[in-house]
Amino acid sequence: MKKLAITLILTTMSIFGFAQDWFGYNVYKADNERIIAAKDYPEVVFMGNSITELWAYYHPNFFSDNHFCGRGISGQTSAQMLVRFYEDVVALHPKAVVIMAGTNDVAHNDYWVSPERVVENIIAMCNIAKANGIVPIISSIPPCKEFPWRKEIKNVGQTIVDINNSLKEYAAANKIVYVDYHAALADEQLGFPKSMSDDGCHPNADTYYIMEEMVLKAIQKAR
Repeated sequence: MKKLAITLILTTMSIFGFAQDWFGYNVYKADNERIIAAKDYPEVVFMGNSITELWAYYHPNFFSDNHFCGRGISGQTSAQMLVRFYEDVVALHPKAVVIMAGTNDVAHNDYWVSPERVVENIIAMCNIAKANGIVPIISSIPPCKEFPWRKEIKNVGQTIVDINNSLKEYAAANKIVYVDYHAALADEQLGFPKSMSDDGCHPNADTYYIMEEMVLKAIQKAR
């Protein structure tokens, strides 16, 4: 229950914050300024939503020990990440960026967008990264068969699979490393097994260990 409460708190904070800062410019503003002033640039930035935000919360040592930087904002869609990509990624001069987006687009958190637009937004982030000498790494959307906060949305699992297939094809065609969390974590119903998630959408603390092993291999391959 404690872990689920943390997720709900982070989601609520982000939703209320959208009215004043829809793009999330101010969430990491102070830390970004600190990094830039000190020229303490991270090796890798993790761009994402609550799944990335909770990753940094549960396993801060994974980020600090590897000189990684978490830039996840709960509730964000791929469009919001695209808009803040310069401030939270490019300005920090990382060697690589791990992009995980799409869950909240499928959940219609802000408004409905087509799966094709989600893919286009992620491709745009990859193009911005490459234009600035940053190696992009694309993550699949993790599994989810139903959103606890949007149970009326149907075919969640298959929509995620369809987006992931498009991302995987794009990555292969453009020689970008793709991290397939979905294939490693999904059950036969295209969701998280109960042992891996407290709410069916967010990985629990132990599941992040599996993801860390995968992403470290991906980062090494990308270099």
